[in-house]
Amino acid sequence: MNRRLHIIAGLLPVFLSSLCAHAQTVDFRESIPSAVLMDNDTVKTLMFNDMYIYPRREFTSKKQEKAYSKLVRDVKKTLPYAKLIRAMLVETYEYLQTLPDDKAREAHLKRIETELFEEYKPVMKKMTLTQGKLLIKLIDRECNQNSYTILKAFLGPLRAGFWNIFAVMFGASLKSNYDPTGKDAATEQVVQLVEMELI
Repeated sequence: MNRRLHIIAGLLPVFLSSLCAHAQTVDFRESIPSAVLMDNDTVKTLMFNDMYIYPRREFTSKKQEKAYSKLVRDVKKTLPYAKLIRAMLVETYEYLQTLPDDKAREAHLKRIETELFEEYKPVMKKMTLTQGKLLIKLIDRECNQNSYTILKAFLGPLRAGFWNIFAVMFGASLKSNYDPTGKDAATEQVVQLVEMELI
């Protein structure tokens, strides 16, 4: 039963990866010139990524420290997959726009789903249920909408509802939303530190 939980928690997001709706990403660094003219002099300009400063984390117990270490481990394991899903989503969405009709689009989505299942099943089987839930939330963070909404847009409400019921049976929910300033604030802090390669 435990193995089945791992497989389900891990494979649900894999199916989502080919189905996410188009996420707009803008790289403002591309619009900033590498040099500007100031008072008849050329000045080199550099654009840096956002930098977040957090106070040093103090733990009041070993349990708290262990929970934080586990969160860091889980984010480091799942965040790359959430980012991969976003990239695959954009690529898949753009490719779908080039296909002539719904039949061709559906065939392409089915093929992608099969390929993803074969490629990522071994990796996802090794994820815990907690990591699977975290991945669902990080998909919402990266795609700007929850997994249920994404599935509903591509598969329709009936199949999306089926997948959500399936997830709920194992303590997860495809309707989970990422709340970076509320209940997921600690996760967001870890995500930002991981993205800055500080942890």
